This record gives sequence, structure tokens and C-alpha cells, in this order.
Amino acid sequence: MKLTQAAYALTGALFLVYPAVRPSGDDAAAMSTTAWVVGHLAAMIGFILLGLAALGLHQILKDRLSLRAAVVTWIGAGLTLPYYGAEDFGLNVIAKRALRDNTPALMELAVEFRYGAPAVTMFAIGLALLGIGTIMTAVSVWRSGTLPAWSAVPLAVGFALFIPQFFAPIYAIRIAHGALIAVGGVWLAIALARGRTRADAGVPA
Repeated sequence: MKLTQAAYALTGALFLVYPAVRPSGDDAAAMSTTAWVVGHLAAMIGFILLGLAALGLHQILKDRLSLRAAVVTWIGAGLTLPYYGAEDFGLNVIAKRALRDNTPALMELAVEFRYGAPAVTMFAIGLALLGIGTIMTAVSVWRSGTLPAWSAVPLAVGFALFIPQFFAPIYAIRIAHGALIAVGGVWLAIALARGRTRADAGVPA
């Protein structure tokens, strides 16, 4: 249970680091920075930890819905990670070369990748599945009686809003979205810790 707690808490923290560290622009100057790499890397690790946390939660709840939630979450993370990897490392290399050689036209490659049909479709499906997986987890927690009913809801809301937040008119909204996921991850981690304490004390959930 401790590993599951840590995975949820770290997931939340990393998804706050992601928008907080990532430069707000989408030009060569932003993409060429170390902050661009660090921010996206935080998100990628967060996706992996979310899958591990969902599996760990299933080991605690031991119901079919939590298992399905873990599977959907893993599939969602698997479909999302390739796009994030290219965003992180591929666009960083392109941007650095564009600035170094003073060839702004190279940034057209970034646009072609980001909005190419196969890449963006897989990305969107992956994020949608992550939202569905966390909602399924929240329903499983709600029904279980093992943890507080609302404890998984903020995290589910955060991932359900992952796609809409990309279209926020101001970057501060994306940081607020990261804060929501952070609160959700930490809240669920605390709920698990309290549940473990109650179990060790022999107190019914």
C-alpha cells in the first residue's frame, strides 16, 4: 500500500511540475530549453506512475472495476507516451537546430508532427482513455467502502479535463489544472494512508 500511496502522490506532484516548469510558449525559443525537456519528462514519468498506482489500488480493492480501470489506464498511458516523447526530445532537437542555423522553416516539422493525423489521433485516444480509466477508478473507490467515497474524484476530474485544458486561453489555467491533479493525487495518497492506519488498528473502514 505504501508504494501505491507514493505513486499517487508523485503522480500528482509531477503533473504540477509539468506546466509549472514547461515554458508557456510553443516556439523555437521555448522548445529549445532544458525546461521544455524537464517539464515534459515530468509528465511522462507521471503517466507511468499513474498506471502503477492504478494497479496497486486494484490490489487493495480487489474488484473487477478497479482491474479494468488499471488496464484502461495502462493502455491510455501507452498510447500517450510516444507523442510526449516526440514532443519532448524530438521538438527540442528541431528547435535547437532551427535557432543554431537560423532556419525558422525547420519549425514547420514541429507543426507537421504535432498535427499529423496518426500522431494526434493516437494522442487524443490515449488521453481520453486515461480520463476514462481514472473515472472508473473513482467509481470503484466510491463503491468500495474501503476508502472515502470522494477521495478519487478530484484526480478523475483532472484527467477528464486533460484534453480541454490544452485549449485554455491563458497558460495559468494549465498550471491550475496541474494543481488540481496534484491535489487529487495527494488526496488519494492520504486516503490510502489513513485506510492503512485504520486497518492496522483493527478499525472497520
